[in-house]
Amino acid sequence: MYKKHVKRSYWPQIFLLLWSACLLSCHSPSQNKEVENAFVPNTGPAPADGPPGMVWVPGGQFIMGALDDDRQARPDERPAHQVKIDGFWMDVAEVTNKQFEGFVSATGYITTAEKKPEWEAMKKQLPPDTPKPPDSILVAASMVFTPVETDNLFDWSQWWSWVAGANWRHPQGPGSSIEGKEDHPVVQVSWDDAKAYLAWAGKRFPTEAEWEFAARGGLFNKLYPWGDDNDITVCGNTWQGKFPEHNTEDDGFFTTAPVKSYRPNGYGLYDMAGNVWEWTADWYHVDYYAQCVSQGTVTNPPGADKPFDPRQPYTPQRVQRGGSFLCNESYCSSYRASARMHCSPDTGQDHAGFRGVMTQEMWEAIKN
Repeated sequence: MYKKHVKRSYWPQIFLLLWSACLLSCHSPSQNKEVENAFVPNTGPAPADGPPGMVWVPGGQFIMGALDDDRQARPDERPAHQVKIDGFWMDVAEVTNKQFEGFVSATGYITTAEKKPEWEAMKKQLPPDTPKPPDSILVAASMVFTPVETDNLFDWSQWWSWVAGANWRHPQGPGSSIEGKEDHPVVQVSWDDAKAYLAWAGKRFPTEAEWEFAARGGLFNKLYPWGDDNDITVCGNTWQGKFPEHNTEDDGFFTTAPVKSYRPNGYGLYDMAGNVWEWTADWYHVDYYAQCVSQGTVTNPPGADKPFDPRQPYTPQRVQRGGSFLCNESYCSSYRASARMHCSPDTGQDHAGFRGVMTQEMWEAIKN
């Protein structure tokens, strides 16, 4: 269970520096060039045979990113641009604790959060001359959300803590457990952890473009994966009440919900809005969308060649999509289809997980 307050060390700043780009803040939307909102689906039936637990996403051409009528969009969701992608298979739901347990049992894998941080690796992601923290801080730990009374929604360090013993088995720290939550999405997994699982399962990360296409579920003129209505309560697991102080739990969940608790989108995919943020394959680069616009229609974009965020210039980051159980209309509305977040690949969080994708060619190669 969450405590009202978590005792913080005198040296949380380094971990918050490392992790600050993962924390969501609201920005005023920027202007972007108006584009034609065209959707051209790929034709033809889905492959007759596909991997279990996955659904076929047909692909096609669409406008990726936020359009001018999205008043909640942040600057890095623009400019909207034309993208064309091929069809692919996608996990029907986020990878669960039970599935990840199967991977760990089969391989003996140890996650990032279960290992003591290495200072030599950490300091490469920090400004020069950042002091080394005491050994009492360099312990196996991860980032955990803690409710707090505040009206200052800009200082996210108030509700995030570096908690020793937090990992995928103990998402909120040593006093928490995943017992009875086998069907909840696994959290506190870094991008590196997710990559290891996907390789074991014969899958890969979705690109950011694939993820957004899939999330829209065929509704390409809408703000949300379910349409224009902003009533998220029937469509995804988010924060009800005053954020970050009190969650009324009107939907029955304080943190994660079991996968498939809400209705699927038009492609039959669950939890493409809320519940947990999902890792993608792409590096985060602040100017990547502008680069795409200059290229015209981009086919199967793999993401930026290299990462760059001017707010965190020393920290390479990967894109996350989909929002989480912490999303709230008063703070962020990142259950919108175009919403983005970015985080260092070695970071675990108790509101982030993942799902995999597979091409038909990948499936043909392993099914026998």
